[in-house]
Amino acid sequence: MGASPFLVVAGTLRLRVRLTPRAAVDRIDGRAVLADGSEVLSARVRAVPEAGAANEALERLLAATFGRPRSVVRVVRGGTARLKDVEIAGEAAALIAEAEAMFPAPKGGRGSSST
Repeated sequence: MGASPFLVVAGTLRLRVRLTPRAAVDRIDGRAVLADGSEVLSARVRAVPEAGAANEALERLLAATFGRPRSVVRVVRGGTARLKDVEIAGEAAALIAEAEAMFPAPKGGRGSSST
């Protein structure tokens, strides 16, 4: 299985996210393992992938999920791709513990999907 999708980078929590736009609901499905074995946090948003709308929806969703202001969450890589890196500013150790508790590692080796 790949590395955790949660990393501490320069004192912030960095999440590796696979985003599906144009979904029926905004939600985080949990961890998933991709075909290459890497782990991601799988998320869906209703917004379309135009003019940054899906990225903004993802930032709002993650801010609400972690109980943080939207201003501390930002997509830092993959702005036009499905795979994104998102940073959440704050106490990195507490954030990573929170992320691990909310989204435990997938059981059974392959995760919830293998996209």
